[in-house]
Amino acid sequence: MKSIKDIENLKGKRVMVRVDFNVPMKDDKIVDDFRIKAALPTIEYLQKKGAVVILIAHIGEDGEKSLKPVALKLKKIVKNFNFIESPIFSDITKRTINNFKNGDVVLLENIRREAGEKTNSPSFARGLSRFGDIYVNDAFSVSHRVHASIVGITKYLPSYAGLQMQDEINNLSKAFNPKHPFLFILGGSKFETKIPLIKKFLRDADHVFIGGAIANDFFKHKGYEVGVSLVGGSNLQIKPFLKCKNLVLPTDVIAVKGNARRDIKPNEVTSEENILDIGKASIEVLKELIEKAQFVLWNGPLGKYESGFGGSTESVLKIIAKSKAMSIVGGGDTVALISKLKLGSKIGFVSTGGGATLDFLAKGTLPGIKALK
Repeated sequence: MKSIKDIENLKGKRVMVRVDFNVPMKDDKIVDDFRIKAALPTIEYLQKKGAVVILIAHIGEDGEKSLKPVALKLKKIVKNFNFIESPIFSDITKRTINNFKNGDVVLLENIRREAGEKTNSPSFARGLSRFGDIYVNDAFSVSHRVHASIVGITKYLPSYAGLQMQDEINNLSKAFNPKHPFLFILGGSKFETKIPLIKKFLRDADHVFIGGAIANDFFKHKGYEVGVSLVGGSNLQIKPFLKCKNLVLPTDVIAVKGNARRDIKPNEVTSEENILDIGKASIEVLKELIEKAQFVLWNGPLGKYESGFGGSTESVLKIIAKSKAMSIVGGGDTVALISKLKLGSKIGFVSTGGGATLDFLAKGTLPGIKALK
């Protein structure tokens, strides 16, 4: 896979860079700018080399949102920055791009407003490619999607990996040959999407700790009452996992009913309670495992932090930040807490990806990476 550093002459070249600016928003304000900052090294490198940098990004799932809040943020931190609010294939956009000079940076409006993006339309990808001379994928966190600006465009332009993309691949690949003891921590929900990871790391890791809503599925299959807690589908094949000696489940949970909350053992949950976090004893179990580990890989929060149950996730992040183990943490929700706690410099590597990180760890590649090869 070629890197932007392999390009001999960038001066005057129009470089189309796919970035991920799908940042969390509240009341049209950016809550966490981690993904924006992650794209800056590539943008600045191309600027210094004299390229015209054309940024392609999305925000939201359906294309209704505008990237204007992101543009306002970039205006403050990127020199010679411009934002085109017009539709991508409008005459205004075409004329405006043609007027940019070497070292200018322009962000196009939400790519998901275009019908051909998510369907990976060849004609859309071809039309998009005509804006540039070179294509760069620096959006690891979207590279599990077979979209036109990730996969299709590579068929029409010389294509390269950006600096953030390379950083993600190099660091996450360490999980394929880790130092031992190796601890894998998995949280969040959507059990079905995480089965390949659980299978893989029950083979490879010394300990696999399961938290978040996916732990509820394990409790249910052990015959425990899980009340009104979030669980996966009924066809989950969990019994083989329960036989693995390196599987570690929470020894206590925070169960909630109305305004009442209890720190109890998993088998003490009543039919009206909702499991929303792991308890203090489970945090202590994790602390011991982290202190013994040489390598810690973590994806997904241990509790429903968006509802005020981020206590265990925050506690474990602080423990990892103090540990001597090589650490890699991913998952959008977990990353938001890292930014909030200002622990980024104390974690070995923080991945921008959520689903992309999971897919890469399970398969060793992604559609967006394959397309660059």
